[in-house]
Amino acid sequence: MTKIMKNFITQIKKKTNGIIRTLIGTGIILLLLGVLIVWTDFFLRLVMGLLVMVVAYAFFYGAYKLWSLKKDVEKFFKL
Repeated sequence: MTKIMKNFITQIKKKTNGIIRTLIGTGIILLLLGVLIVWTDFFLRLVMGLLVMVVAYAFFYGAYKLWSLKKDVEKFFKL
């Protein structure tokens, strides 16, 4: 493999690892929020608001990672 191809594969690995870490972090937060739902009505409202914010953050982060991956692919293939 050429050096350029190795760099390209390394960049893809880094970006997918970032997405995996984000999904794991979001899953842990959702698990903790699920436990809070069981306790009281106040926590239920708080958790639902936080859940919406966490899901929105996950979508924005995923979109950013896909956009940066797209830019790297375009740069690599000179599209």
